[in-house]
Amino acid sequence: MTDDIRLAFAHPSERAEASTTTPCDRISLRDYIVSVEIGAFQQERGTLQRVRFNVVVEVPRLSGPIDDDVDRILSYDRVTEAIGIELHAERLNLLETLAARVADRILLEPQAHRVFVRIEKLDRGPFALGVEIVRARDGQTPGGQAHIPVPHPRVVFLSNAAIASPLLGGWIDQLAAMPAPVIICVGAGETSAPQVPNRLAQRRIDLLAIEQNAWRLAVRDARCVVVQTRTELDWAMKNGQVSVWAPSKIVLDAVDGPSASPADAAALIAWFAGQMQAAELVFVGHAAPVTDIALRVLPVDQAVLA
Repeated sequence: MTDDIRLAFAHPSERAEASTTTPCDRISLRDYIVSVEIGAFQQERGTLQRVRFNVVVEVPRLSGPIDDDVDRILSYDRVTEAIGIELHAERLNLLETLAARVADRILLEPQAHRVFVRIEKLDRGPFALGVEIVRARDGQTPGGQAHIPVPHPRVVFLSNAAIASPLLGGWIDQLAAMPAPVIICVGAGETSAPQVPNRLAQRRIDLLAIEQNAWRLAVRDARCVVVQTRTELDWAMKNGQVSVWAPSKIVLDAVDGPSASPADAAALIAWFAGQMQAAELVFVGHAAPVTDIALRVLPVDQAVLA
């Protein structure tokens, strides 16, 4: 076996040593195994599988004595915490996504200059399936960027009567002019969704019924853009776009998902508003659930939302 092939399957610590041109120190996390729900295939949903992490972080050599001072070094706990934070942020389909997020989070640590992350699934067969990435601190990594906070949105729930109202355009005018970003939410349409005996299948059907109604709203007013991912929502909030939430991805990918059924639209929207750290929750033409978020309930014939 040539050195190149051997290194391709070697531990990340050997890969790091072979590719380093400047002296550095390294800390490593080996064979860290966590059970997690992850995967793009339907059979991987609703079940846990073992995932193994091997991580090597390159840090600059310390100048002067360490003095056995834990505050002078990058703690191993910061590596395991980075993994835990990303695993609990949302359910992911791809190991590549998880590896990139773990690497980027580790590079937020001021001591971390380069990181090797290898992640492997252990339960997909009599073998390990995995991905390995390398990320370095530079002007393009999160460690070198200023953090741009995402603003707290105003989440507005429109009933079916509100969607059909001739006042809709005026409400959108008002919402678009408000300083806080706006995310509009809807429930299912007037037509009853199909009913099936399987709970998980019914959940998906009910979520799709909401998304159909979101597209119905988008057709009524072109300023309303249907979005389904947190990344899209964050971008929209920073760029003044009026978004209509399509819930399937965020709900299905949530580690701690809503206890409410998608058929209970008000409770689902309250959960979503909490996830988005909404500044205010407005219900137009629909009764509101109990929530700790600032709340307004408006009749469907009220022309002024402010």
